[in-house]
Amino acid sequence: MCGNNMSVPLLAHAETVSGTEKETAAVIFLHGLGDTGQGWAQSLAAIRLPHVKYICPHAPRIPVTLNGGMLMPSWFDLAGLSLEAPEDEAGIKQASENIKEIIEHEAKNGIPPHRIMLGGFSQGGALSLYTALTCRHKLAGVVALSCWLPLNKDFPQASSGNDLKNMPVLQCHGEMDPVVPVQYGQLTSKKLKEIISPQMVTLKVYPDLLHCSNEQEMQTVKEFIAKYLPRI
Repeated sequence: MCGNNMSVPLLAHAETVSGTEKETAAVIFLHGLGDTGQGWAQSLAAIRLPHVKYICPHAPRIPVTLNGGMLMPSWFDLAGLSLEAPEDEAGIKQASENIKEIIEHEAKNGIPPHRIMLGGFSQGGALSLYTALTCRHKLAGVVALSCWLPLNKDFPQASSGNDLKNMPVLQCHGEMDPVVPVQYGQLTSKKLKEIISPQMVTLKVYPDLLHCSNEQEMQTVKEFIAKYLPRI
């Protein structure tokens, strides 16, 4: 079945890394604040599996309160990065719906939701977690790098009610992250274990790593994808 990317705005200009054989799985990976999907597409191409398609959409440019209302790529508005900062509930929920449109598009084009994994870095990782937990489909898993769970006080009540207990989540976080402190990752892990079976939630902390990724972390990501999106 053929689909029209133009009907899904985020797909129209997304960076895509195609498989080198028949694509039977997909990873949708979301970049962080002020970034684009291009760099992450290159990083994922370096660890790609031949049967997996990697989709790296670009966030829309919106005013971001955290940066004085400056226009920049952002999945939703951020007022601050402290635990007490108000959250853009409407923006988070709308952004999540936009990612769910990509999931539905891929499903219509032959890759079932249980073969689709979400991932992201920082704000993109936050949106990936929120989307996976509220999606009407049970997804293959989530790769959550240097991030947090938005609207976390709404959970577990806000979760989709699907069988999320066995949905694997890989969290990776730099121990020296000055932007999203590692404590946020630890608190997120604790919250996730209220929704998902604790043995399905993995938090890996990397000593000396700042708010970025490295080869060791990306190798862990590759192994996680290979485990939960095996060739069929």
